[in-house]
Amino acid sequence: MFGKIDPKQMASMMKQMGIKTDEIDAARVVIEKSDGSKIVVENPQVQAIDMRGQKSFQVSGDSHDEAAGEGALSKGEKSDAEIIMEECNCTLQEAEAALEKTKGDLAEAILSLKGD
Repeated sequence: MFGKIDPKQMASMMKQMGIKTDEIDAARVVIEKSDGSKIVVENPQVQAIDMRGQKSFQVSGDSHDEAAGEGALSKGEKSDAEIIMEECNCTLQEAEAALEKTKGDLAEAILSLKGD
């Protein structure tokens, strides 16, 4: 759209037009659609763009669709991360990181956190 403008010039032009951007440190973005399905963006890069009071978001990353009810837990059912938290006495972030590292393998995630 603007050709070859260096990022500093682009930032300066945006500032002159009253456009502010902020990088958001997000772990995951979930968009819930009206039909109950979801678009899930893993490892997202998120920018909040504020243009004269109107805020919009730009999201990029690895995305996949989830059908309605997919991934949902029934009442009283614990997530893998919650099970790991109880078993290893760790934080939710540590449990989720262990699950990510082991590609969702619950037993392997517990073993990696316990150091066995």
